[in-house]
Amino acid sequence: MSTSVISPAELADSLRTLRAQTPLVQCLTNIVAAQWTANVLLAAGAAPAMVDNPEEAGVFAGVSSGVLVNTGTPYKETYDAMRVASAAAHSAGTPWVLDPVAAGGLPVRTAFAVEVLANRPMIIRGNASEISGLSGGAGGRGADSTAAPQEVLDLAHELARSTGAVVAVSGAVDHITDGERLVRIHNGHEVMTRVTGVGCSLGGLMAGFAGVSEPLLAASAATALICVAADNAVATSQGPGSFAAALLDQLALVTPEELEEKVRLS
Repeated sequence: MSTSVISPAELADSLRTLRAQTPLVQCLTNIVAAQWTANVLLAAGAAPAMVDNPEEAGVFAGVSSGVLVNTGTPYKETYDAMRVASAAAHSAGTPWVLDPVAAGGLPVRTAFAVEVLANRPMIIRGNASEISGLSGGAGGRGADSTAAPQEVLDLAHELARSTGAVVAVSGAVDHITDGERLVRIHNGHEVMTRVTGVGCSLGGLMAGFAGVSEPLLAASAATALICVAADNAVATSQGPGSFAAALLDQLALVTPEELEEKVRLS
């Protein structure tokens, strides 16, 4: 099925590198997803660090392999830490990922997400409504998307070109673009939307992979890993609860060879 600009073999190599290097990922994320994100990173082979206070965030961003900024449950102190961390990451050359949760639907966080674009994220990850909202369009229903990735593909291309970031639009088929090249990933399952924090943790995974691979490959490898793991987890689970546990197991169990075999790209 692969006619992608990135090959399954490249995704497999990126996973091998992640597990060999164990990148240190600083996560400034929301209270709903923090523990889950840490567990996802550990299961995949990275090392999470939830350093999200303004006094330490900048220093830590300078020594991290990658940084996640997720606006899911913002507080003033968290915003201050995110500003410091994203600026320090940009200054140090540390790749960082922006996950603009509910952008377009809520004005304060939308303005904040637009503000920190000046610190040049390497990857922007969101659902279709969040990418639309960050681009000046309408948002979704809270953190839920009311649009499909293909509906905002032109906006994603333009956002990538204007910011220099890879834009990853999550959905039934994930669309990932650097403004010129496009990767579509067809794995994953609807039950992923019924476990809190799966999308948010994907941003953390992207930050981990960005510490060892170039941005388009990093965003694609992270997405492929969590979606192939989800495909496997569905086969052994009975509902969202058992799926969540099985997903963590599969993130650790999926081998590079299995990822190369099972990922479906176009």
